[in-house]
Amino acid sequence: MKTAAVLADSPQYRPAEDEEFMNERQLEYFKQKLLKWKEDILRESRETLSHLQTETENHADVADRASSETDRALELRTRDRQRKLISKIDEALRRIEDGSYGYCEETGEPIGVSRLEARPIATLSLEAQERHERRERVHRDE
Repeated sequence: MKTAAVLADSPQYRPAEDEEFMNERQLEYFKQKLLKWKEDILRESRETLSHLQTETENHADVADRASSETDRALELRTRDRQRKLISKIDEALRRIEDGSYGYCEETGEPIGVSRLEARPIATLSLEAQERHERRERVHRDE
């Protein structure tokens, strides 16, 4: 897999639909993509934590205080969403290790390189995802 790591790490490599699906090179490409995404999220979280710790100033103006609290709440909600995203990234990395990455958990069919490129944590093929969303919409509308 060392050769695949070097090949997948090259900036010009992009998985193609005409390659063997989830070959060693593609798996390594998506593994690196997921690891970088996770690293970026963790870095942003550390920056937010640092920012929140340094911004403990009291605002004399009520409007400034309200604005600061709104910003703080938004940052915390964003971090919570990203915490959940990290768990999905970790799940995708586990699927790479167990060989199930890239295959729809509902149908077992390949998810497709272009969908994984757009959403590397995808667990459903586009068709299965659309069916899932239609079912949710029907239940929500009832």
